Amino acid sequence: MSYQYQHIQVKPITGRIGAEIQGVKLSGQLDQNVVQEINQALLQYKAIFIKGQQHLDDVEQEAFAARLGEPLNHPTVPVKQGSKHILELDSAHGARADSWHTDITFLDAYPKASILRSVVAPAAGGDTAWANTTSAYDALPAPLKALADTLRAVHSNDYDYAGGLSQANKNITPEVLAKYKNFFNSTEYETEHPLVRVHPETGEKTLLLGHFFKRFVGFNSTDSRKLFDLFQSYVVKQENIVRWRWEAGDVAIWDNRATQHRAINDYGDQHRVVRRVTLQGDVPVGVDGRPSQTLRKEQKIDITDYRLTNDGQYEKVS
Repeated sequence: MSYQYQHIQVKPITGRIGAEIQGVKLSGQLDQNVVQEINQALLQYKAIFIKGQQHLDDVEQEAFAARLGEPLNHPTVPVKQGSKHILELDSAHGARADSWHTDITFLDAYPKASILRSVVAPAAGGDTAWANTTSAYDALPAPLKALADTLRAVHSNDYDYAGGLSQANKNITPEVLAKYKNFFNSTEYETEHPLVRVHPETGEKTLLLGHFFKRFVGFNSTDSRKLFDLFQSYVVKQENIVRWRWEAGDVAIWDNRATQHRAINDYGDQHRVVRRVTLQGDVPVGVDGRPSQTLRKEQKIDITDYRLTNDGQYEKVS
């Protein structure tokens, strides 16, 4: 994919994924030509990074995100108090997503992209890594590609985030863990996706895996896990990965249809705060033309009645 950028400067970081965008001050009032080139860079490099955006606050981050697509709130985690679409991840309250995943794949039309802003960055550690799931598919041997093209998998939010939080932050109390898990499973989802989705904008084939994966359709749990590990090993090869060292004011944008990511939990008790806006995606379609489908959606708590407070509590809106 070749493109001549006229309105932004693009500096590739690795050979397969990642680029730094320079000469841009992000806002909701950006010239449309700049917005189009940012989106083009996103499609080309999968994950892009813009330094020095300390002027952004929650409102302006939301306004900029809306220029790239339609904001989509997390279906089971309340937004930050005082915002419309901000999901805050604060290490002081246990939020450390230290496993490879694609955001919210337990939905059928999961997000097409995410915009993440660093508010507080550790002095050392706390990087985020992204992996290119398109180049992972391209690297599969022909027999594995043929198999992958036929497979479908169930994704679910029945995922032990609470257990992950307890491992990541030893100061988290059992009460906080129970409350977080209660909200994360406030609506229980199961969705069937193709293992290989065709990217709706580039036409590229990309592997759809990550930690919301539960099983392959037609396989038992043991064989599903073996197959998952095999395909996932191609995703997380070093040549497919870019790792970003955060500074406060940095912004990362990634194509959630063509990447996985993980936050590296190596910063101990240092404080780390990032704020995210995700954008509405479309329903994936496999190589055979079959779309994803929702298998189960069972709501127990309406999280739109709640907001995340500054002290990390879920407070009901009166």
